[in-house]
Amino acid sequence: MKELHTILQEITELTTNIETNYPALYRSLEENPITIPASSQPDVDKVVMQDYLESLKQLLKHHLETHKTNKNKKE
Repeated sequence: MKELHTILQEITELTTNIETNYPALYRSLEENPITIPASSQPDVDKVVMQDYLESLKQLLKHHLETHKTNKNKKE
């Protein structure tokens, strides 16, 4: 498994990419349930952060697929 600092670096790079290139998607990140802890004292470890990274990747993938589909419909 990746080291925590590597995962955090990937999260930072991905969120920066989303913020820069997909501002509408970036605004919705704050609404993503994955960012809302279910407990008052959440444990943040490699597994949780890796899951968050994967969820960001899936959100971007879905956004790109949806945007591509919508763009094709307009043409």
